[in-house]
Amino acid sequence: MYNYMPEGISAFLKKRLDEHTVSTIKYDYGTVTKTGDGVARISNLPKCKYGELLRFENDVYGMALDLEEDRIGAVILDTSDTVYENSTVIGTGEVAETPVGNSLLGRVIDPIGRPLDGRFLIPEEYYPCERHAPKIIERRPIDTPLQTGILAIDSMIPIGRGQRELIIGDRQTGKTSIAIDTILNQKNSDVICVYCCIGQKASSISGLVETLRDKGALPYTVVVAATASDSPAMQYLAPFTAASISEWFMEKGKDVLVVYDDLSKHAVAYRTMSLLLMRPPGREAYPGDIFYLHSRLLERSACMSEACAGGSVTALPIIETMAGNISAYIPTNVISITDGQIYLEEELFHSGIRPAVNTGLSVSRVGRAAQCGAMKRVSGTLRIELSKFREMAVFARFGSDVDSSTAKLLKKGQILTELFKQKKASPFTVFEETVILLAYKCDVFDDIEIKRLNDFTQKLFAFLKKSYSVLASSINQSGDLSDDDEAELKKAFSIFKGSYHE
Repeated sequence: MYNYMPEGISAFLKKRLDEHTVSTIKYDYGTVTKTGDGVARISNLPKCKYGELLRFENDVYGMALDLEEDRIGAVILDTSDTVYENSTVIGTGEVAETPVGNSLLGRVIDPIGRPLDGRFLIPEEYYPCERHAPKIIERRPIDTPLQTGILAIDSMIPIGRGQRELIIGDRQTGKTSIAIDTILNQKNSDVICVYCCIGQKASSISGLVETLRDKGALPYTVVVAATASDSPAMQYLAPFTAASISEWFMEKGKDVLVVYDDLSKHAVAYRTMSLLLMRPPGREAYPGDIFYLHSRLLERSACMSEACAGGSVTALPIIETMAGNISAYIPTNVISITDGQIYLEEELFHSGIRPAVNTGLSVSRVGRAAQCGAMKRVSGTLRIELSKFREMAVFARFGSDVDSSTAKLLKKGQILTELFKQKKASPFTVFEETVILLAYKCDVFDDIEIKRLNDFTQKLFAFLKKSYSVLASSINQSGDLSDDDEAELKKAFSIFKGSYHE
């Protein structure tokens, strides 16, 4: 007899058969008394738990979220068209779970673990979607940088492994681009990435997956997708599923980056569910526990101690604002939970400054503790210089005469603003960021025309990688810049500048 079954699947099934033990399972049966808009009211399930999975007829699943004295309110995870009044419901006794493990790398799944990429999935383990956050005693201070490859962020708003840094801004200001660039920049590091799409168009998610595949980032990335056409319950579950997948890797001692794109749509999905379940509305019609919804999710990101395997989960939640209003309900909630925010301004975006990071309203509460030695050395006064330039540029618009020191300040500010412009999906290495900032600090760009800065820096990179490849490799690996390295780079700047002008 020929064995046409792939070896991996055969071994997996044999292992599961060997582990299988026969046991009696008692199911509780209930009855649907009312259904509509993706919500079902159920009677005769007195032992049902909060968050328990319920199986309706035709193998449709739901989740119990409202426990009353005489009935249960459940949201339906799949299509609700096949759930009718007086139909039977079975309480499974299990909460919502997701598959976890290395087999998920490079895969696209939905919030309950079903593959969306057309390939078979063999899960190693299952974790509940809702889990308790790590205890404070199990954590350690954040001290290791997570390089985004974006110069403006790594130099002025550094992110550490285990931090929760909010990306906030209006629609179409480049929030997703920053998250994608950060994932692309982890290609040569040991960081696992989990990207959670909530309420986005299926075509947008498909394009995102193709970008990750084309750039070679998909093999170390897991994509959890709840599209705009999915039920509010699926959109509600998506970030919790992503958090559980991240925690599995963290508990194995890995560093993980998880992106929640975006929590504004997550809050809207939860509000929809809550209103359909007849929960009393609060501010902006959100339920009273909306703050707890996001705090219990984001608190699961942590930097663990060596006694607890030493892994970490870094969270980049995304929030969409309306007309730049960061004092709205959901933005203020998430700002108060996270360890800082990267604020993207629409005005900067449309003026051609991309990424459109507003350095005045952006902050990292971890600060320089999460910055590599090379960046600490070359980025000391950037925020102050940029702030002075933008303040002075307001007065310069009136066309009044300025003295030589002010003119120099304006010129340096224009150079710095131009250097911070960065193409999409083109993250910098640590060496490239160090070179740009050290050259700026040493006034290398002062006599270069603004429109020629990009050409100058690209040719400078090519020259250094060719003639100083050992130094470039050393700085990329160590993340540090010694006195000798700095002196050697300054000498290289001088040599290159002479050849550039010839």
